[in-house]
Amino acid sequence: MAELSAKQSPGVDTDVIIVGAGWGGMYMLHQCRKLGLSAKVLEKGPSVGGTWYWNRYPGLRCDVESTLYSFSFDHELEQEWTWTERYAAQPEILRYANHIADRFDLRRDIRFNTAVTAVRYDESKKLWRVSAEGMAESTARFVVMATGCLTVPKDVNIPGLEQFKGAVYHTARWPETPVNFSGKRVGVIGTGSSAIQAIPIIAEQAKHLYVFQRTPSYSLPAKNRKLESGFVADVKRNYDSLRQEARYHLVGIPAPTYAASVFDVDEATRTKIFDACYDNGLPFALMVTFGDLLASEEANQTAQDYLARRIRERVNDPELAEQLIPKGQFVGTRRLCIDTGYYETFNRDNVTLKNIAKNPIKSITETGVQLVDGQVDLDCLVFATGYDAMTGALLAIDIRGEGGAQLKDRWAAGPRTMMGLMMADFPNLFTITGPGSPSVLSNMVLSIEQHVEWIAECLKHMQASGKQTIEPLAEAQDQWVNHVNEVANSTLFPRGNTWYMGANVPGKPRVFMPYLGVGPYRTLCEEVTAAGYKGFALS
Repeated sequence: MAELSAKQSPGVDTDVIIVGAGWGGMYMLHQCRKLGLSAKVLEKGPSVGGTWYWNRYPGLRCDVESTLYSFSFDHELEQEWTWTERYAAQPEILRYANHIADRFDLRRDIRFNTAVTAVRYDESKKLWRVSAEGMAESTARFVVMATGCLTVPKDVNIPGLEQFKGAVYHTARWPETPVNFSGKRVGVIGTGSSAIQAIPIIAEQAKHLYVFQRTPSYSLPAKNRKLESGFVADVKRNYDSLRQEARYHLVGIPAPTYAASVFDVDEATRTKIFDACYDNGLPFALMVTFGDLLASEEANQTAQDYLARRIRERVNDPELAEQLIPKGQFVGTRRLCIDTGYYETFNRDNVTLKNIAKNPIKSITETGVQLVDGQVDLDCLVFATGYDAMTGALLAIDIRGEGGAQLKDRWAAGPRTMMGLMMADFPNLFTITGPGSPSVLSNMVLSIEQHVEWIAECLKHMQASGKQTIEPLAEAQDQWVNHVNEVANSTLFPRGNTWYMGANVPGKPRVFMPYLGVGPYRTLCEEVTAAGYKGFALS
């Protein structure tokens, strides 16, 4: 291991600096220790958990079943941890994160409340210089960016916001102390996943709730429930096979594809298949029910018609139901949501939908929201406006590679990576679930685990072969970016006006960022490794 050891490298403080203490950062630290490498994690928050620490808005749950939204690298961990609900809520997921930190004694190598500001490569010494608030510059041979895909809230750019005299909240930065909306007139701006989960709970408390909707989302009932001991025991007995199936599945979750085309079955059969997904709260399963659902406009229309009918069943007012049904939006190209009584919330007397696609917001005033056709008086504002997804956290840090190459300049027209793992001219800098990998189009824990293990295997290979640096070849990176685009363009995804495309952030390049296909991607990664890291330069 001497080739990589900080002790053998003058001027290097530690072998690996990891940025972020969410799932990726914690597991990367654990893997570094197994390799005998010194490592430290720099985390801007006061706790482990990443997204699950920062997000704590009412109703927050994972949209992957909890028994699968968990690590598989340690069999004892799998067997000792028992989830209590089908779709775990934020407090339980955060407890799981803390359990991992405690079980593997990770905190001693994590520096909390330390926001990294710059990561710069020193070519003369072949090391990275990392700067952070409140910390002297630190150096490392390797840097792993475990900054997460959904961690930087999108800026709220509505004129007059600073004038509002009521309370203002953002779902991505919710207070640790629970908020009580009793007797309040509340406005929620946004109708994506966060809003869909929070709105039913806020509506139960508020004197009146106004939902400001520009773009409606498709949502399935979560059908959440307490997990029975027999079910949990069965999952634990079969974890090996469940995990293996998930690793090579298109979306990283075991789910069947019934036919190559929706038109290979009759309408009654198709409806029965859709019902099985909808009535059992399985959004990922619905996306893969048929091979052409995400590739053919005609095939996708059958799912659009089906979900529109189900929304109409849940909303009493036919005119209101039509406003809640997405129009001109392909099913699955915007992440399908799960909810607990979301559509039914609009049947309440104290809930009003404001369609800002037809009646836009002009400004925020001292006392509420000014629409084109009038003012809505409010005591509280809740912004559920989403994230600067996938690239926001990385570009918030001043990252500079060889020759002073700035990542923000390299990505000015959209992110360019080699498999979402590395970037050309940024040697020994790794990204966990970076753009160009499945990440947000998968079970995130599974994809994070796969990335960390690929990086660890790469470091092990470098130890054994005496290599000091690794980075992608520019031509290989270009080929990967082209491949990501070719795969995406064979589907309906690039035609969606979604955050997958950066469409939610003004000025952000319109580029489809994730890779489509968890299983195919894993196979390609394995082939690269087996071929001696084909497409990468090791020196």
